[in-house]
Amino acid sequence: MSLTIPSDHLRSATRLPRAGVRAGRAVRLLEVLAVISLLAALAPSMSPAATQEDKTQFTVVAGSLSFSTAPAMPTLSAITLNGQAQTSTTAMTNFGVADATGSGSGWNVTVAGQTGAEKSAVFAQYCPTATCGADVKGYVPSGATLAANSLTLSSTGATFAAQNGSTGTAPTLQCSSACNVDSASAVKVASAALSAGMGTWLTATFGASSLSLATPTTLKALSNGEVYRVNLLWTLATGP
Repeated sequence: MSLTIPSDHLRSATRLPRAGVRAGRAVRLLEVLAVISLLAALAPSMSPAATQEDKTQFTVVAGSLSFSTAPAMPTLSAITLNGQAQTSTTAMTNFGVADATGSGSGWNVTVAGQTGAEKSAVFAQYCPTATCGADVKGYVPSGATLAANSLTLSSTGATFAAQNGSTGTAPTLQCSSACNVDSASAVKVASAALSAGMGTWLTATFGASSLSLATPTTLKALSNGEVYRVNLLWTLATGP
């Protein structure tokens, strides 16, 4: 006896497992989509970055060219006559320049003996008090004098030091060979080249013998508190 199964029944039997696989895959896909949807709902919303162009600016107003520390000669040492020509020395005091012009034009400092009312461009006999014996305060008419160029300045070893955060090229001192101070004409003692010396600069390290006074054997002694005195004019000007 034989058993015969219709062919359409066999095809139906083989199709059932495949349908189950497809159904399982569909379920898993739905689960994945549900997870993705949940994560998307929980994630913070992300908006595009905002940008904005901006700008700023400033103006510059020129300042002035001035002495930050005005030149002020020290009192020179007393001289005791000994029958010989003498040279006495002392240290030059420091002076400073402030260039706030912003021009970069450079600058220069000169010195000369000053003439005019109650002034003398050379060392001359002077009464510093109300009266000095028969003389009254001021330069003594026809009094004793020294020749011009008796006082010299040496800047050997001296420099300019930057002040208040100043930068750039420093100015330079010009008296490595001694400069005459009590001169009839202006003598340049310091200068800043173009684009140099901008800001504030102060001299430093003048030597103990940077100022030198030469006196001859014909120097006359003074009495009644009188002294030899000279007037000097320091000038700060634009340009090297």
